[in-house]
Amino acid sequence: MLSKKKKIFLISDLIGIIVLIILDQVTKYIAVNKLMGNSAYVIIPGVLELDFLQNRGAAFGILQDQKVFFVLIAVMIILVIAYVLFRMPDDKKYNIMHVLLVMIAAGAAGNMIDRIKQDYVVDFVSFVLINFPIFNVADIYVTVSTVLFIILFLFYYKEKDFDFLTFKQQKKYREIK
Repeated sequence: MLSKKKKIFLISDLIGIIVLIILDQVTKYIAVNKLMGNSAYVIIPGVLELDFLQNRGAAFGILQDQKVFFVLIAVMIILVIAYVLFRMPDDKKYNIMHVLLVMIAAGAAGNMIDRIKQDYVVDFVSFVLINFPIFNVADIYVTVSTVLFIILFLFYYKEKDFDFLTFKQQKKYREIK
């Protein structure tokens, strides 16, 4: 039985994922309609541009035309995150983890939607200063969240904070009840 607080967390997580996916898809829609077939839109000369790219692979162009692989990976990521969010205690200590996992799930889902709809991911943000691969809003969600999650895992959370994922902890919890 889920507590009322846990239900609110899960509903909030779902709403967060939906809102972030919508934001990602809207930015990609705008990129397709305004940038596709046009030259790059310069925001900061020599630094930042908006430039349409059909990405059929992963970062740096690796694994081109592996749609099924990427969709399966995205589904697995989303399922694992759903499991973790469902199992995660509704303790205040995990609020930031909820946000980060929601962002990763939304990013994975946003790019998966592109791959299913059109066989490629719409990328459009280009840091020309460092010749960085062109990316999109979903990529920002995943990258920033993953970096922050690693930092939190290294410096904030302890190994025991993840005991809620183990069956051993589940058994101990049932015995206490």
